[in-house]
Amino acid sequence: MTSEREPQPYVNRWGDTSEPAPERRGIRQDACLCVEQSRPRPRARVGFHTERQDVSAPGWLRLLELIDEAAADGREEFRPLVGLNPEERRQIVTLPPSIARLTMVKHLVLCGSNLVRIPPEIGAMTSLEEFTPYTSYRLHWFPYELTRCPKLSRSTVSTRALFVNYKLRPSFPRLQPDLDRVTELALEDLDPRRRGTTIIRRCSVCDRPIEQDGLQQRWISLRVATDVLPLLVNACSSACVASLPHGARGYVHTPHKGGRVDQPPSEWD
Repeated sequence: MTSEREPQPYVNRWGDTSEPAPERRGIRQDACLCVEQSRPRPRARVGFHTERQDVSAPGWLRLLELIDEAAADGREEFRPLVGLNPEERRQIVTLPPSIARLTMVKHLVLCGSNLVRIPPEIGAMTSLEEFTPYTSYRLHWFPYELTRCPKLSRSTVSTRALFVNYKLRPSFPRLQPDLDRVTELALEDLDPRRRGTTIIRRCSVCDRPIEQDGLQQRWISLRVATDVLPLLVNACSSACVASLPHGARGYVHTPHKGGRVDQPPSEWD
């Protein structure tokens, strides 16, 4: 006679991914076909998501409140989507700059989000140790400022949704020509289709105000915590571009402008 083990429940590591109650069910994430996640066939052309954040949406206003609460109580784990219903989650396509106030947060959980971009202010979250944007399938790249989180050592990212992921090798969006001066550029109201974001305030490398210099955007793939991530650099000068590190092993070695760049062979090729 064999003894049977008592059934053990599966632990949900990210509480905000659980199925909501019937009265709270709804569409919380828009479909995205930017990156083919099933076949290793690089697309001829990819681009940035063009959505702009509606700062009057109820979900955005509630998110601002949740960030204020987290900053005030000094919590170490922040799961903002738990406090939003599905429609409110769907309204959030980026995070507010006020996340820079979350200097005590060690674990940021954004599972199943509708995000299309993360603001550079995430680099001010200096206590961040774990970053979990898992199943955020519209999040294809990250800001270079994420490398400013000195304690970040663990991440859980849906890597097949990333630009130039190791397995499927989609291309990067092609970046705009370099500018020596940005006097004619509305830095607080940029076209996300062209620049990837709606606001650029400071250099990703030296942190100087961009308005005082120029703008040179580059892609670079670096290992950040557990994963190799495509990072967008908004540099103010050629010197800042030259100071960037080499790309991760198996990826493009130098910072580049995107498009159909030549990539090292993948073990999946």
